[in-house]
Amino acid sequence: MDLDEVLDTIHLSEQWGHVITTEEGLILHNSLLILQNENHFRRIFFWGRIRGTDNDYYIAFGYRTDALLDRTFYYSTNCLNWGLLPLPTEYAKKLTPLCTAMFQGDPALVLDVLLEKDEISFGDPLPEPQVKKLKEEDRLSATVFFINEEAAVVPRGALYKRADGVIVHNLAFEGLTPVEARETICFLHYRVPKQKWNTNLLTRDDYNVAIDFLDSVDVDIPEGCWTVNMTASEEVVVLKTLYWPGMFFYHWVKTPKHGFLYFGTGVKCLDVPFFLNGLYPVVEDFFHPK
Repeated sequence: MDLDEVLDTIHLSEQWGHVITTEEGLILHNSLLILQNENHFRRIFFWGRIRGTDNDYYIAFGYRTDALLDRTFYYSTNCLNWGLLPLPTEYAKKLTPLCTAMFQGDPALVLDVLLEKDEISFGDPLPEPQVKKLKEEDRLSATVFFINEEAAVVPRGALYKRADGVIVHNLAFEGLTPVEARETICFLHYRVPKQKWNTNLLTRDDYNVAIDFLDSVDVDIPEGCWTVNMTASEEVVVLKTLYWPGMFFYHWVKTPKHGFLYFGTGVKCLDVPFFLNGLYPVVEDFFHPK
């Protein structure tokens, strides 16, 4: 969520039970404005909030030149004081999926992660159970990384790749049409592309090199892990992934206004393939209560 939209669109999260008070919204807006000026960011965004037992983590990021490769992330427990979120280490990436306990809200806390016997650890099976140490700040960094890799989304055309390779926000983007907003192929992963450069060229008739350099969410496995919902007036489209409950993307149709927010525990739902295999209506009611 862009800084300019924090006070106007934060209420969208209330529809799913995630509330940021007016006071928190004002404090968040002012502190992010100060953070942007101090670091000379071209644009700054509110990423979301990860719940903890004692304190919640508020996440934000900004960039100076490249909207994709130059992103710098920050975290705070009070919306006022922001600390630099370190880059995730390979050690943290391997241990974080095994840690399912709630965050506590203390970045200096050291967690014990139990590795079961015969579990693959750093390439080799374990002969006996082991306990590894993981700092909560490193776990937070790895969690944000995983969510960005799998669930952060932008509409097609919102990002533009210049001739020199620098990626910027497209000032000519006027929004998706109501027809395009219903198709998952028009939503792209906000991450470094993992597919070959010609994948989109072979799957789209209207391919544009400058805007179709990112991976589309419609090829994510399994089919149905993304849900698209339109409001009755067809003004706003909301895109959600079942893998990360609490992450949602919003876009005002026919306008450049869009963004994503995450409000959750930072734990991935690994049962999605089983849900979609015959139990999808139950899961749909769970993730999208009426």
